[in-house]
Amino acid sequence: MSFLLPLLISLLLGLLLWILRGRTRKPGEPPLVKGWIPFVGKALDFGKDAHKFLEEHRREHGDVFTVRIAGKYMTFIMDPLLYPSIIKQGRQLDFHEFTNKVAPLTFGYPPVLRTAFPGLWEQIKRSFQLLQGDHLAPLTESMMGNLMLVFRQDHLNGESDWRRGSLYEFCCSVMFEATFLTIYGRPATGVRHGGMDRLRNDFHKFDNMFPFLIAQIPIWLLGRTLAVRQKLISYFLPQHMAQWTNTSQFIQRRAELFEQHDELKDVDKAAHHFAILWASVGNTLPATFWAAYFLVSQVEALKVVRQEIVDVLRDSGVDFSNSSDIMLSKEQLDKLVFLESAINESLRLSSASMNIRVAQEDFSLRLDSDRSVGVRKGDIIALYPQSLHLDPEVYDDPQVFCRITPLGQKQPIRAGESS
Repeated sequence: MSFLLPLLISLLLGLLLWILRGRTRKPGEPPLVKGWIPFVGKALDFGKDAHKFLEEHRREHGDVFTVRIAGKYMTFIMDPLLYPSIIKQGRQLDFHEFTNKVAPLTFGYPPVLRTAFPGLWEQIKRSFQLLQGDHLAPLTESMMGNLMLVFRQDHLNGESDWRRGSLYEFCCSVMFEATFLTIYGRPATGVRHGGMDRLRNDFHKFDNMFPFLIAQIPIWLLGRTLAVRQKLISYFLPQHMAQWTNTSQFIQRRAELFEQHDELKDVDKAAHHFAILWASVGNTLPATFWAAYFLVSQVEALKVVRQEIVDVLRDSGVDFSNSSDIMLSKEQLDKLVFLESAINESLRLSSASMNIRVAQEDFSLRLDSDRSVGVRKGDIIALYPQSLHLDPEVYDDPQVFCRITPLGQKQPIRAGESS
C-alpha cells in the first residue's frame, strides 16, 4: 500500500499541471481569454452579464476572440457582417453535434442517434412539420381558447376589485398553463390540470440551472437539480399522458414514435416530452413578460396596439367586449403589424440568444475575403446577434424602446431611421 500514496500524488500533480497549463494561443488563432480559475475560466463573469462581458472584450480584442467557459473554448463572432461567411462553412461547422450531445445530458434521455434506435431521429425531425404551415391554424385556435380559459377563471371571474401582483408571475402563470394545455391536452376529467403551480415552480428551478447544464457542468454538482428534473420528467410518464385528451398532433405523433422502440424506457419517453415543454416555454415566458412590460410602460405604444386589435376585430364584425371571449385567427394575427413591431422591439432589447456551431476539425475559419482565423476541433463558434441589436451606430438610443410604426405595412421605423 505504501507505493500507492506517491503514485496518487504524482497523478494529482500531473493532472493539476495539465489543468493549469491548459491551452495557449497559436499563430493565426484569435485572442485567447482563459481566466485564472481552472476549468471554469470566465464562466462566472460571462454568466453575470454576457453582453457587458463580451462588449468589454470586443473593445480590447476586436470582433473575434476565444474565451474559456466551463471547460469549453468558445470563439465569439461579434460582427454581424461576418455571419453569412461563417454559416456557409457548414462542412467544418456543425450544429447538430452540439444539440445531440448536450440535449440528452441536459434533459436526461439517451441519445437517439445510436444504432439502438434506427431511423428515430429522422422521424422526430419530420414530426416538427406538425408545427408548421396549415397545422398552425388548429394550434392557434386551441391556444386562444386556452388563454381565454385561464384568463376567465383566474383573472376575469367577475371580481371588480383590482389585485396587485408581479407582472412576471402573471405572464408566466397564464402563458405556462395555456401552452401546456395546447400542446399536451387536458386531463381526463375537468378542463385544467391540478398542481400546475407546483409544476411551474419546479420548471423555474430547473430553468435557472439550464445555463450550467448546457455548459455541461455535471448535474450532481448543481444541488437539487437532479431531483427537480426527475420530478418534472415523472409528470410526463406514458401512464399519465395516456389519460389526457385534446393532445396536439405533434405530441401524439412523438408518443407514437417512442412506442415503436421497446429499448426506450418509460422514463426516457417522459424525458423527451419534458424537453418539448422547455422548448415551448423556456424562451416564451420571458419574451411575453418583456413585451408586456415595455407596452405597459409606453402609454402611446399601448394605445396604438389596443386600437389595432379593436380595429381588426371590428373588420371581422366583432365588437370588443369584456364579457365575450376574443378569438383571433392566424390571418387576423398577421394583420396586427403594430403588435408585431412592439414584440420585435422588446426582443431586440431583451434577447441574448446565441447561434452555436461546433468545429469538426482543425481548420482556417474564413471571416471575409481578407481575413481568416484558426480554430480547433471541438471549439464552439458563437454568433451573438445582440451586438447588433444594441449597437449605437445602428440605433440612435439602443437601450430605449423605440416608437412602433409599420413601414410598408410590415417593418417598423425606429428612432433614427427614415422612410
